[in-house]
Amino acid sequence: MTRVFPALALAAACAMAQSRGGRAAKPAAPAAVPDKWPIQSLAVEGNQTFPTAQILAVAGLKIGQVAGAPEFDAARDRLTASGAFETVGYKFVPAGAGKGYAATFQVAETTSIFPAQFEDLVEPDADIEKLLTSHDPLFSMAHLPANQLTLDRDARWVEEYLAAKGRHDKIAASVTSVGPDRFVILFRPARDLPAVAQVSFEGNRIVPGSVLRTAVSGAGIGSAYTERNFRQILEAAVRPVYEERGRLHVTFPKIRAETEKDVLGVHVYVTVDEGEVYNLGKVTIVAPTPLAADRLLAEGDFKTGDIDNSELIAAGLERIRKVVLLAGYLDVKVTSDRRVDDAKKTADIDVRVDSGPQYLMGKLTLTGLDLEGEAEMKRIWSLKEGAPYNPEYPDRFLDRVREDGIFDHLGKTKAETKIDAKTHLVAVTLVFSADPADQSKPTRRKLR
Repeated sequence: MTRVFPALALAAACAMAQSRGGRAAKPAAPAAVPDKWPIQSLAVEGNQTFPTAQILAVAGLKIGQVAGAPEFDAARDRLTASGAFETVGYKFVPAGAGKGYAATFQVAETTSIFPAQFEDLVEPDADIEKLLTSHDPLFSMAHLPANQLTLDRDARWVEEYLAAKGRHDKIAASVTSVGPDRFVILFRPARDLPAVAQVSFEGNRIVPGSVLRTAVSGAGIGSAYTERNFRQILEAAVRPVYEERGRLHVTFPKIRAETEKDVLGVHVYVTVDEGEVYNLGKVTIVAPTPLAADRLLAEGDFKTGDIDNSELIAAGLERIRKVVLLAGYLDVKVTSDRRVDDAKKTADIDVRVDSGPQYLMGKLTLTGLDLEGEAEMKRIWSLKEGAPYNPEYPDRFLDRVREDGIFDHLGKTKAETKIDAKTHLVAVTLVFSADPADQSKPTRRKLR
């Protein structure tokens, strides 16, 4: 914390006056130096996630307010207690011709921040969000600090709100996984959730129920049931089954969970609206690309006019990625965007190739061979220095060496690579070892 007090002391006049009797008057006492002055301006430094206006609202100081160190200390403590900051400091300097402060709060925001979600709270999400914002100006559904003091405080406010509505559940707030590498702070009743014991599908005609149950069983059976959680499982596990069949607009309009006598847990019933089938329309390679678009489309082998099968499209995208990779673009990424025409019941695909830099073959090193063996390996090694680097070539080369029986007493072999991200060169070391039964170096059997 930095505290800089302005030089706002008033000059004390110590005039010597003569009394009527001619004696010197007693010097006047110096005027007291004020330790509080009006706040002329307020600012915040170091914030990136939380807006300045909301930070100042939590601080609680106002322009024009007469304040000093005690008031700024209290404001700092309020900001620290919010949970949004790792550290909070302040400074103030003279302003307004020396008659007030220009104050600045210096903050370092916490990095433990996640989106917030509400589950099974009955009341509308928007109403609960409004409640929490009224208590805490820094509350945001997009970025909520994950420290336990803040979460317990917010959960208590929700409990009090729901109690006023006649609902007396204890509310818990905790960081929860909702998908691969995706976490949220979930507010929900703090009671044990029933496990999903059985799943049935209704309304499905194109995909048999047995196929759907198999798709959902891995993630669904045994999971703690809430409708929100189960919808996420359906999106991740069942939607792809339909998209493989061209059913791009499948929905799950109704989900209900029932407790049954013979089932330990809940039986979940899912209503499926399979939607209409869509065919694959035009596939376009979006420029720029390192290889000719016609070649990439040929590699993708997309079946235009057939059912829009997401699995086949993904396989085609992987073939495109592979051919670009083998041309030396080791960091290549291939993505696609689907443009759906509901009137024609078709889906066009735009394919984007982010190739990154091209890597070239660097130095070749061989170990474990005699001079004659090294010479033979260098002779038949065709990936020359400076050529586009093919990451499959070293292992294929070693396989060929073994299949052709070039060496006697050949044991294990391996290819080691060293990639230089700055020069975009790949150095390759081929390691040869002798057969464990014969510790002599591998020896060349014949020329190829």
